[in-house]
Amino acid sequence: MNVLLDNLGEFGSRFLGTVELFVLSAVASLVLGTVLAAMRVSPVPAMRVAATGYVTLLRNTPLTLVFFFFAFGFPLLEIADLSFFTLAVVSLSLYTAAFVCETVRAGITTVPPGQAEAARALGLGFGQSLTLIVLPQAIRAVVPPLTSVQIALLKNTTVAAGFSVVEAGGIYQVLSERGYSTLVGLLWVALGFVVLITPLTLLQRSLERRWSASSGGAVKAGAR
Repeated sequence: MNVLLDNLGEFGSRFLGTVELFVLSAVASLVLGTVLAAMRVSPVPAMRVAATGYVTLLRNTPLTLVFFFFAFGFPLLEIADLSFFTLAVVSLSLYTAAFVCETVRAGITTVPPGQAEAARALGLGFGQSLTLIVLPQAIRAVVPPLTSVQIALLKNTTVAAGFSVVEAGGIYQVLSERGYSTLVGLLWVALGFVVLITPLTLLQRSLERRWSASSGGAVKAGAR
């Protein structure tokens, strides 16, 4: 307990950095991943090829290599002078977006083709039918796997500690320098991540129950 109480400020600031890193990366990856999923089901071949190439490359590249590129390779391009924190957000967002894309695309395939055909019959274009008809139905199917992707993202933030980003994964270095037990410190870090992940899990279960109940009610209404 002394390890936690004596270093409470360090734990607090680093977990705050983890939360900031996670929230920004989660939002960016969800937006980019959804756009990529739309490109993968697009009727335009060039968009499908580009999105497929992106997903194939990022899903088969270790996250550490993505971090290495943005930490050491990107600055050499002299495009912009970005902080390590910003580069960490970019790395996590681009990497996670590939998994979000495949999850959303899988959800889109669960929507009956007749829905899109009916939308086209009403004069809606691809973009309109996707955003107004298909995606709202697909979201219900993808919430559980999307939550799992975001939980993985939260745990992946620890990789940023190796690239001078202040977050929970780097606490052990500080404890080691101060002469505290790193093992005990890491146990507290693990507990901290359990606390952060629990709300995501509860939200997932709540949405599953709510949507399954509404789907059951709709089925009963249709049976009448």
